[in-house]
Amino acid sequence: MNAGGAILRAVVGVAMLCLSMAAFAQPTDTAVKAAFLPRFARYVSWPPAAMPRGSDPFVLCVVGADPFGAALDEAARSQLIDGRRVIVRRMSSLAGVESCQIAFLGSSQFVGQMGSRPVLTVTDSASTTQRGIIHFVVAGGRVRFFIDQGKAAQRGLTISSRLLALAAGVNQ
Repeated sequence: MNAGGAILRAVVGVAMLCLSMAAFAQPTDTAVKAAFLPRFARYVSWPPAAMPRGSDPFVLCVVGADPFGAALDEAARSQLIDGRRVIVRRMSSLAGVESCQIAFLGSSQFVGQMGSRPVLTVTDSASTTQRGIIHFVVAGGRVRFFIDQGKAAQRGLTISSRLLALAAGVNQ
């Protein structure tokens, strides 16, 4: 399958998830964000040293407050990244965050403490200065995201043009 087909399949998958959830109730913003989080990994390249070794799983961490609960576990369970299963770890601090490929930061205070670790950081706080590489917003009743490509490059991450095209905005 070509790359365009893969992104279309991912977008359709998220849309189908939202539609199936709508049959029971309107999906919450949190459920939509939980569905997006593990899918971001398909469109990001990490330096070889930051990738899991051997058959180790791909690790998605929630640092600090966890707004997702079981919704994130369910979304991660259905994903494979480069043939690896995705596991979710919940952490109260940044200790051990270097073992994560993606880190949802439940507090903007953690953003400034990440340093140059090659971890894809994701935030959704109201802060306009302390944002992760990907930052969720709700606009017009829809969950959207912004990408800071410059911050990603500083950490050795490369974000696919397909994901950049889906973003509500890209900071170079």
